[in-house]
Amino acid sequence: MPTPTWTRLSPARRERVLVAAMDEFGAHGYSTGSLNVIAREAGVAKGSLFQYFSGKLDLFAYVAEQTSLRIYARMQPWLDGYDGTSDFATHLVDALEAWLEYFAGHALERGVTAATNLEMDPAVREAVSEPVNAIYLAGLRPLLERAADAGDLRKDADLDALLSLLLVLLPHLALVSHLSGPNSPVPLTGVHPQIRRENLERLVMPLLADFRTRDER
Repeated sequence: MPTPTWTRLSPARRERVLVAAMDEFGAHGYSTGSLNVIAREAGVAKGSLFQYFSGKLDLFAYVAEQTSLRIYARMQPWLDGYDGTSDFATHLVDALEAWLEYFAGHALERGVTAATNLEMDPAVREAVSEPVNAIYLAGLRPLLERAADAGDLRKDADLDALLSLLLVLLPHLALVSHLSGPNSPVPLTGVHPQIRRENLERLVMPLLADFRTRDER
């Protein structure tokens, strides 16, 4: 967690440090990300970073959490927008389209997502995954519960299982613009937008198949 010194900084300085850290960790990951570079790009002394955070891992965890909050804020219209009057599968495809477009256009957030999900050190990965997953679950669980209440998902559907599947799918889709191409079995990049949407539907329908009512399969 940030120190009181961090909270007393001006918003502009906190943003400079955060963006510099997002850029460095996103480009090089946690292990090889340089505090010297972060300090230089943020215009602060390296020693100041240790006045703001207890160490490198503390800074990395904060960056991961703040990045997730930025992503959550942009996706909140889709997380909150389902009210049971529209088809849930269609709503989920709409949300995943927005998710793809967001990450395609936000390199800093995409880089931090890669750094957190591809980190090899299990201790580091655990330190960042807990707060990040908590943010996503706070939005996804109510969405699925509303879908179950509306009858788009079975009343007895195992929502924890579906949440776990979504937590696997979402990071993959966040990085797909760099990790996937037209030769993938279900391409989501380098194809016409209509083809991309049809391919998202091909992913969503099997994902939801065991959770939907029989009439909706």
